[in-house]
Amino acid sequence: MRISLIITTYNWKEALELSLRSALQQKKLPLEIIIADDGSRPDTGELIRRIAATAPVPVIHSWQEDEGFRLAASRNKAIAKSSGDYIILIDGDIILERHFIADHARFAKRGCFVQGTRVLLGEQLSQEILASRKPPVEPVCRWDVGNRKNCVRSDILSCLFSYRDRGMYGVRTCNFAFWRSDALAVNGFNEAFVGWGREDSEFTARLLNCGLVRKNLKFSAIVYHLYHPLNDRAHLAANDELLKTTVEEKLTWCERGVTAYLS
Repeated sequence: MRISLIITTYNWKEALELSLRSALQQKKLPLEIIIADDGSRPDTGELIRRIAATAPVPVIHSWQEDEGFRLAASRNKAIAKSSGDYIILIDGDIILERHFIADHARFAKRGCFVQGTRVLLGEQLSQEILASRKPPVEPVCRWDVGNRKNCVRSDILSCLFSYRDRGMYGVRTCNFAFWRSDALAVNGFNEAFVGWGREDSEFTARLLNCGLVRKNLKFSAIVYHLYHPLNDRAHLAANDELLKTTVEEKLTWCERGVTAYLS
C-alpha cells in the first residue's frame, strides 16, 4: 500500500518544521509528503525546500494564494497532486510518534476511513518544544497535557478499544485517513465552506452517505498537538447550515471539489 501524507499549514513554519521532521523519522516512511499550504509567506517555502533537499522521500509544496481561510481548496489541491492509494491527513501543528505511519497502515481497510486521537500539549510545554526544536519526551508526566491517555501506544489495547461506528461526533482531520479513491468518489472537500469550521465533518458525512464505515483508532497512531489560540469562528453558523443540508439530504457529492484540479 502506497501512503501519501498530507500536512496542512499556514504561516507557522516553526511548528511545520517539527511536524515534517517527525514525519521523516518514521519507522515506516510514507511514499511522499505533500504540504497543503493555504498561502503562507515565502519563508515557509524556503523551509520546505531546505528539508526536501535531503529528505528520503519526495516532499512536495502545494501552495495557493492567501485569499482568506481556504482549507478545503488547499486540501483538494494536495489530494489531486498525490500519487498514493491511501491518504493520511494531519495539521502542521501535529508532531508524530515514530510508529504513526506504520500504525495507520496496519489498520487501513477497504470500506473504512479512520479517525485517530491526539494528545493536547499545553501552552508552556508547546513553547519549550518549539524553542528546543525537538519532539516531546514523556509528555504524560507533565501537568499541562490534555487527553493524556492518548500518549499510550499498545497493540493489545488498540485491538480491544478501537471500534467502528457511523457517527460524526469528534471528527478532527488533524489525524484522519482514507482511501484516495473514496475521496474522489465524493469530490473531496467542499469549497463552499468559508472560514474555519465543519468542512471536515461535512466531508465525513458524505463518506458515510456513500456507505463507508468510520473506524475510531485508539492507543495507536499517536500524535502530539501543539497549543495555539482558537481559530476565528465567525463563519461557523453558515457552515453549520451547509453541514445540516448534507446530513438531511444524504448528499454524497459536492459541486466545488477536487475534480477541478484533476487533469
